[in-house]
Amino acid sequence: MKPLTLRELNRATLARQLLLQRAAAAPVDVVHHLVGLQAQVPQNPYTALWSRLGGFEPASLSGLLEERAVVRVGVMRGTIHLVTADDCLLLRPLVQPVFEGQLWRHRDYSPELRELELEPIVAFGRSLLDERPRTGTELRALLAERFPDVSAAALVYACQMRLALVQTPPRGLWRRSAQVAWTTAEGWLGRPLDHSPALDDVVLRYFAAFGPASVADLTTWSRLTGLGSVVERLRPRLVGFRDERGRELFDLPDAPRPDPDAPAPVRFLPEYDNVLLSHDDRSRFVSTEDRDALRPVWGVGWGAVLHDGVVRGTWRAEENGVVVRHVPLSQRAVDAICAEARRLARFLGIERAVRPELVSPRGRRRGG
Repeated sequence: MKPLTLRELNRATLARQLLLQRAAAAPVDVVHHLVGLQAQVPQNPYTALWSRLGGFEPASLSGLLEERAVVRVGVMRGTIHLVTADDCLLLRPLVQPVFEGQLWRHRDYSPELRELELEPIVAFGRSLLDERPRTGTELRALLAERFPDVSAAALVYACQMRLALVQTPPRGLWRRSAQVAWTTAEGWLGRPLDHSPALDDVVLRYFAAFGPASVADLTTWSRLTGLGSVVERLRPRLVGFRDERGRELFDLPDAPRPDPDAPAPVRFLPEYDNVLLSHDDRSRFVSTEDRDALRPVWGVGWGAVLHDGVVRGTWRAEENGVVVRHVPLSQRAVDAICAEARRLARFLGIERAVRPELVSPRGRRRGG
């Protein structure tokens, strides 16, 4: 079984993620290929696609949301993703065990909900949300009126965990801010959920977008359990490798695995991007040393900066410009990062300067 170095794994995954070279592809096709984009921060998918597509226009993605060709819905790991309409109907039933686990693990709501018959509650919630999109405040008020002896927040949570709910526009539109309003996926898309989703096909799509990868990586991406048996069933359709730690990895036979010396241009990733969230072992993208150095400056609101394919800095858009915090790099590398940051600033409509800040190995920083 052929061993793969971290750099070979890095280049292979970057190629599938369209981060080695910007693609000439339709946004909806890229959203499908990547099995969705992490989207709990509403503007994140725009930066994610800008870093992957040549000539990406934000209005094209907003248009897809308004046309209901893509939707914002909780799927993998129970988090909000931007997925195609077809994938919404496929993936949401597939990951219901994840939501069921969250329902019964909630510290505050689970004890109260265990004493209730949830079917009538969820059915009433469905009727309300099928009628029209509703905010959390509206839904709490209506559920409290119908079930006055139960915590309204717990009732809403039960509906969120048991129903396939999408967040409707203007939430998620380019440079728009709006309160979350929910409706059922079936009502919004005018089609039923797929109640016999093909898990094998989704696993193969994971390897196509994130491979080569292990069963533990696949589990981290989806948060589903028991996937080892699925991979064993698919083994005749896969090729096997080993990483530098001896872990068994799987991949599609014809998936791209570029030369490890293939150039990897600077790329700016949003605060949440699945390329950094979909492996149990993330060492192909960030070293322990750099992760430790960046940890104090890699918090909420900060995206990641890839240089030579790995995370070497973090960034955030502020009123006075794009701030980039990076580990010690050559001046040539810093110049390349700043040039990409200026292009990103123009995309985001920021006219101010780029501010690089050096991060010391212990996490201290100083202006560059």
